[in-house]
Amino acid sequence: MPLSTATASTTVVRVPDAALSSALRLGVLFALVKFLLHLTTNLWEAHIGYGYFRDEFYYLICGRHLAWGYVDHGPIVALQARFAETVFGHSLAGIRMLSAAAGAGRVLLTGLLAWSLGGRRPAQALAMTGILLVPQYLGTDSFLSMNSFESLFWMTCLLALILILRGSSERRYWLLFGISAGIGLLNKPSMTFFLLALLVGILLTPQRRLLSNRWAWMGIALTIIIASPNLLWQIQHHWPTLEFLHNGRVENKNVRLGPIPFLTQQILNMQPATLLLWLPGLIWLLRSATWRWLGYTYLLFLGIMMALFAKDYYVAPIYPYLFAAGGIAWERRFASRKLVKEGGIFAFPLYQSILLLLGLLVLPMGIPVLRPTAWLAYAKATHLYNAGRKTENGAIGVLPQFYADRFGWQEEVDQVTRIYHSLSPEDQRKAGILASNYGEASAINFLGHGLPFAISGHNNYWLWGPNEATGEIMIVINGATPEEMSKFYESVEIAGRMDHPLAMPYEHRNIYLVRGRKKNLSNDWLGLKHYI
Repeated sequence: MPLSTATASTTVVRVPDAALSSALRLGVLFALVKFLLHLTTNLWEAHIGYGYFRDEFYYLICGRHLAWGYVDHGPIVALQARFAETVFGHSLAGIRMLSAAAGAGRVLLTGLLAWSLGGRRPAQALAMTGILLVPQYLGTDSFLSMNSFESLFWMTCLLALILILRGSSERRYWLLFGISAGIGLLNKPSMTFFLLALLVGILLTPQRRLLSNRWAWMGIALTIIIASPNLLWQIQHHWPTLEFLHNGRVENKNVRLGPIPFLTQQILNMQPATLLLWLPGLIWLLRSATWRWLGYTYLLFLGIMMALFAKDYYVAPIYPYLFAAGGIAWERRFASRKLVKEGGIFAFPLYQSILLLLGLLVLPMGIPVLRPTAWLAYAKATHLYNAGRKTENGAIGVLPQFYADRFGWQEEVDQVTRIYHSLSPEDQRKAGILASNYGEASAINFLGHGLPFAISGHNNYWLWGPNEATGEIMIVINGATPEEMSKFYESVEIAGRMDHPLAMPYEHRNIYLVRGRKKNLSNDWLGLKHYI
């Protein structure tokens, strides 16, 4: 039975267990569709020639160096990578299995949020239909990353608070909140801004009473306890993540969007047709005395991200509950219709069909299911790809970065292997491999066999150190000219080149075989530090 806004602030309404069982069954059905979609497309990607994404290599190597913190991400994705590699080896689909499962979990949570807010099956199904093929989520859930898990932690926190307001156990759900928030902070620092927006949103409404009991404080304390190992790691390593963020701003790494372009990207990231779902959801929340704090949370978080000039997709994890509320708004607006009254899961056939058809239309923009030449033709024919649309400053290539960064890695490793084996056994024992960024180094360390551990000054690689390399004999991958390299080495030879036509422009560079570094690499390691 829907919760009346008029009585919400004084009446506790418990949701029937039968409704929860029905919501779970429906949610699992939609989640299974989502999971199978990603499993199938990941298998297909490998078949048509797409390889590992740059960041996947890095996370996999971080998984071999488990720690409570890393320069540019939390420890959860490294643990995810370690588990995936242990269970699935080098299988591309296997390594991405947990991200696919997290995406399925987001769909399930969207349905449960619609149920918890008072929505029936039509509202739940519409919300999950809307979020199923959102292009931002299609991309996020299709590769090994921390981003696919963000919504799981954020939405679990919200579900716990909603259930407390619906009369469920404060002890149980505040503890669930604490666990989810704590692990979420270990997953990605952006959880901090979400929790801040959530706190302010609650304090601005009568629902601030949620915080007035000991279980709330125990939940908050649990959050801090779970996240504290990462905080201690940051202190021990002199706050590398703050340095990383500072350098990104100073070096103008990311594209800065003004308010209107930032809001426009929200619509595009979520797929324009879903605006008719999540925007009514936001309005419904803001008009509800009980759930207004949820509306405030979104607006506050959106404002924080805009003020910080964050990447536009950083807002993406917060949308599932707006989809859930939007489903309820539609359900109540069309409550008199037969399909809604009967509780059908396809109660809005025209709109749900549009959502699915448009979702399939944009699917190649989120998941590389077309061969590069076919994708370029498709993008040109549909005008779905804006070559000027990017989240980081720098040159762009034939393909968008999200696709281009899947090419050239095996070719790099093959060339480095060839150069290394051209050395005498004595020189091989002295040789080291130095890459300019974590993608190049991690590809060598993950795909290579019998090679020295590739080192770099980029992000967490700098913390791992020079690995006993002195610079006497080095294979170096960077964008410097031979003349520039001669300032550091006695002998410089171009022994190979990274030049895959589909790779990003900054990955078209020389592979040098150099000898006699003028300053010992270990002594000069501080100068190679590059947190960005």
